[in-house]
Amino acid sequence: QLQLVESGGGLVQAGGSLRLSCVASGRTFSRNAMGWFRQVPGKERERVAAISWRTTNTYYADSVKGRFTISRDNAKNTVYLQMNSLEPEDTAVYYCAAGAAIWDFASWGQGTQVTVSS
Repeated sequence: QLQLVESGGGLVQAGGSLRLSCVASGRTFSRNAMGWFRQVPGKERERVAAISWRTTNTYYADSVKGRFTISRDNAKNTVYLQMNSLEPEDTAVYYCAAGAAIWDFASWGQGTQVTVSS
């Protein structure tokens, strides 16, 4: 399993942007699909975006399509989530995940808080 560390969360006004980063430790990063999830207290964890290890396949939740972009740099063992046009409804703890295939995630980060003020 990979060890994942997220960063880049914070407080931003509605309409603003943030870029989350997730750095992985381990030699198999480039062979892992990566994903971002988010969770609000009292609610289930929600899929946000995912990317295959070759970057040929990406997935976005309907609620973030056109606003969020997932990307990865295998040379840096890092996956990114660029979040634009943020809305208060995007407020959540965002988690990075890794696995053998999209949605087959076995490794999870500790999460980073994103708060969007109206």
